[in-house]
Amino acid sequence: MVVALAIGIALNPLARRRLFQPGILLCLKVILRWAVALLGLRIALAEIAALGLRTAILVVIAMAITLAAGFLLARLFALERGYGALAGAGTAVCGASATLATSIVLPDYKGKETDIAFVVVAVNALSTLAMVVYPPFCTWLGFDAQTAGIMLGATIHDVAQVVGAGYSVSEMAGNTAVIVKLFRVFLMLPLVLAIGWLFARRSVTSAAARVPVPVFAIVFVALCVLNSIAPAFPAFAQMLAWIKAPLIEASTWGLLLAISALGLGTSLSGIAALGWRHVATVTGTTLVIFAVMTAGLMVLR
Repeated sequence: MVVALAIGIALNPLARRRLFQPGILLCLKVILRWAVALLGLRIALAEIAALGLRTAILVVIAMAITLAAGFLLARLFALERGYGALAGAGTAVCGASATLATSIVLPDYKGKETDIAFVVVAVNALSTLAMVVYPPFCTWLGFDAQTAGIMLGATIHDVAQVVGAGYSVSEMAGNTAVIVKLFRVFLMLPLVLAIGWLFARRSVTSAAARVPVPVFAIVFVALCVLNSIAPAFPAFAQMLAWIKAPLIEASTWGLLLAISALGLGTSLSGIAALGWRHVATVTGTTLVIFAVMTAGLMVLR
């Protein structure tokens, strides 16, 4: 996704022509929503239930505190509340995908596209750093394979880096890390709804005051449920398996198209001008979820 974003930004001077605007808008308004919705086919609720109640509660608490930290840090650094939502969601849920999903329910504000692009780049960079640093830290704390997997899956932003970090510890840690990560992705619906509701409450017009109900997020959950109950019906499971792989592939390409379109509307000079406060906000939310999960797992083990 970062490569796609970089290519889009490089072509920004060309994309400013009016000819390209309908296509960019299609990618950001339609393709993005369906790409996020199709992510639900990656998740099975039975795997999430196997985590246990205490682990699930800890992950939910860590995510909620991280989202709140995004708003607080944005306010502390005199940044847009929308940027706080993007930074909090990107680090609390699943990096680029959650950042893009959150952007759908945020009201437009000056510099919104640049903020989205920056968060995508920042969470990827921080995830790569975490992939290298977190596994030795888990070993130093004396975490067993399962606890290390919970830690890695709950604190690293992007799925690819979660896989890399988890399986560098052990197969059990890797499997656990992926399940915890998918649980965070599953929680994208309530998080996006909560963000939309918070911003709707602050709207001054009656039309904007309606709490948005993003259809793409509802479809996401519906596909999670469908994917979970399919094994109980062999014929249906076989049919779903036949179409599941192409749909997951379509989701991946849809996200790439959307983030490329985002890059086309983002200037490199705009990102460079953001400054240290944007960096501090994303870094702060990353440290918050890391600290909360570390403290929680130390108490639970």
